Amino acid sequence: MMKKMLSLVLCIAMLLSVCLTAGAEEQPLKVGLCIAESLGDKGFYDSADEGLKRLGADYGVVGNVVECKNDGSQFLPVLATAAEQNDVVVAVGWQFWDALVEVVPQMPETKFIFIDNAMDEIPENMLCITYKENEGSFLAGYIAMKISQTGVVGVVGGEDSATINNFIVGYTQGAKYANPEGTVLDPVYTNDYEDVPKGKETGLSLYGKNADVVFACAGKAGLGVFEAGAETQKLAIGVDSDQKAENPEVVACSMMKLVGDSIYVTIEKLVKDGEFAGGTVWDADLSTGLIAIGYGDDTMTQQVSPELKTEVEELAQKIINGEIVVESTR
Repeated sequence: MMKKMLSLVLCIAMLLSVCLTAGAEEQPLKVGLCIAESLGDKGFYDSADEGLKRLGADYGVVGNVVECKNDGSQFLPVLATAAEQNDVVVAVGWQFWDALVEVVPQMPETKFIFIDNAMDEIPENMLCITYKENEGSFLAGYIAMKISQTGVVGVVGGEDSATINNFIVGYTQGAKYANPEGTVLDPVYTNDYEDVPKGKETGLSLYGKNADVVFACAGKAGLGVFEAGAETQKLAIGVDSDQKAENPEVVACSMMKLVGDSIYVTIEKLVKDGEFAGGTVWDADLSTGLIAIGYGDDTMTQQVSPELKTEVEELAQKIINGEIVVESTR
């Protein structure tokens, strides 16, 4: 009788264990998206948010977004809270570096994705994703010089940093590849990724120096460059997302750094296969499709001819094959 009772208890315990395990497996993955500045840039941060939303729609991932609005006092507490409340934390922006150094080792069960930066020593519960924006910017510079009527092009950067200058060296090299006799004006920095009026001011300063195409790699401030282009009836090149729709008459193309897609692919692997490449750096280049040129759609004005688009595709392949080596600041 005792053996039967023990057997029954064990069966019930096993059944409860299976049920609890099944219930745990059904719990949706929680992902905290920590934004160093704010949404609404129509590029870098909005792309990350879009990727998270797609994960929710496709896999039931529960996303939580926190915007720090470049308030340095918020980076550490926001990251620590997100790590406690979520299975995965995606830190978007170099500003989270110091906070990650402190928080990641203390939360070994939480997985972290650091966007656009690579730590010196990467813990096993962290994946760093960087991008070869210089490769895409080479193509953007080539286009800029090819469509320029004056032979003078410019670039507005968000800050004088290794990442932004990586855009600029590629852009400059591509422009000179298109026309060695052309002029690439010295870059102008907004020193603020949020300041749209400053973006317009810097854009106007370059258009005033005879540039008729300006590359805007300055976050939300870059939207001001588009305003300057509209005011002067000159052209601009967008960044991070396909920004053609912001002003099809001004934005000739965009150098896309598809942050949202990289987040989507990484977390999709975790959801579907349980795979997470912790302790590593994924340096996404042209071959991944995460770096590309966007031209809007066929309903929009196209300043880039089909022939030039073909040239750009051929140049991209040469970069992928190693026939063209693009300069880098990193």
